[in-house]
Amino acid sequence: MTTFVILADAASPADFAAARQQMAFTLGFHIILASIGIGLPAITLLAEWRALRTGDQVYAELARRWMKAAGVLFAVGAVSGTVLSFEMGTLWPGFMDKYGQVFGAAFALEGIAFFIEAIFMGIYLYGWDRLPPRVHFLTGIPVVIAGLLSASFVVTVNSWMNQPQGFKLVNGEVTDVDPLAAMFNPATPVQAVHLILASLMVCGFVVASVYAVALLRDHRAGRPLDPYHKRGFAIPFTLGAVCAPLQVLVGDWAVRFVHDNQPIKFAAMEGVHHTEAGVPFKFAVFEIPNALSLMTSFDANATIRGLDSWPEDVRPPDEIVRISFEIMITLGMALLALATWWAFAWWRHRKGREGLGWNPWFLRLAALAGVGACVAMEAGWTTTEVGRQPWIVYGVMRTEEAVNTAPGLRFGLYVVLVVYAVLAVATVSVLRRMRRRPDEPATPAKELEVVG
Repeated sequence: MTTFVILADAASPADFAAARQQMAFTLGFHIILASIGIGLPAITLLAEWRALRTGDQVYAELARRWMKAAGVLFAVGAVSGTVLSFEMGTLWPGFMDKYGQVFGAAFALEGIAFFIEAIFMGIYLYGWDRLPPRVHFLTGIPVVIAGLLSASFVVTVNSWMNQPQGFKLVNGEVTDVDPLAAMFNPATPVQAVHLILASLMVCGFVVASVYAVALLRDHRAGRPLDPYHKRGFAIPFTLGAVCAPLQVLVGDWAVRFVHDNQPIKFAAMEGVHHTEAGVPFKFAVFEIPNALSLMTSFDANATIRGLDSWPEDVRPPDEIVRISFEIMITLGMALLALATWWAFAWWRHRKGREGLGWNPWFLRLAALAGVGACVAMEAGWTTTEVGRQPWIVYGVMRTEEAVNTAPGLRFGLYVVLVVYAVLAVATVSVLRRMRRRPDEPATPAKELEVVG
């Protein structure tokens, strides 16, 4: 009843739902583009570094094409990111008006990092065949660093929404603002590391999946595997495979942080409905007695708060949170298993026992890894965002208090769906072009400077 009264005073249920759907859709779209934007410059530099070390023209051609693709995706990501910045003000004016002064510095720093990234990406792209090879390689390093910083600054805002600090509320007014304390809140380290690793995994597995499909076509046609496709697969897949086990460790860190700092979200993630001691670990149809208490507190009989210990109007939609959490875990473990297969094949190759894992079944699974990584990313983001509901700022401001009260918000959602459909077609078109074998001969090996 309380919720209904608040909605009636703020926005119609249809407009409130449309605002949430629009924000969820645009964020879900942008986070995949941003992930590729973070990772693609890194694998581009890895390819160029290999080209400089070996003089191999295939690596040079891969680096050239990947950075061109990164430039296009950067432009698309800038569009979707700009839409998001407008949405923050138009959909959630209550949130921006009251707390923008607290976290605004993080967005300002993100903007600076974004411009640095754009400037050096332009220099890098223009510098092909115009700068000495080593200098050209060095101009790509700021692109990678600025991309990582940009993502980290944005994450500090979201982590602040989960662990708000750096201000005081006096009679409902925000006072004593400390932007640094807001940025470096307790959730920032774990969320930033978790997101960056996830972004590198998404980019690595998505790009590799494009070349896995091309290698499968080589298999199907009965022709030798194209070295361009093999190298185009190996670099990004190795990046994703290296990040996969690290993400398992960081994921455990993140879950323990949520257990200690957002126990209601933890209860929703783990499906703990009643407060009790010796809580079993449940996952899909499996159940291990006392395991959840043991894993969280190193005590098999430890007590964990259940959802029934909070009033109903502050509980998140627990089924959505639990299912999205289990999807993320399942796909993360599947990617870890595939990464282990790749590492084992590489180890046997190094020992001279047999070639790398180019068998069709491995490539089929690798072709699906890109989609799997994206779904895992979306599921993890859903767990974080829906698990914080009904708060837009945890424990401080409810989401319905922040929404725009103007009627007709749902029409904005319809426009966004059309615009983003066009952006999605452009993005997929770029990725499809990446797997094609260049028609023109690449730069002759003799023209490449071999370093080391």
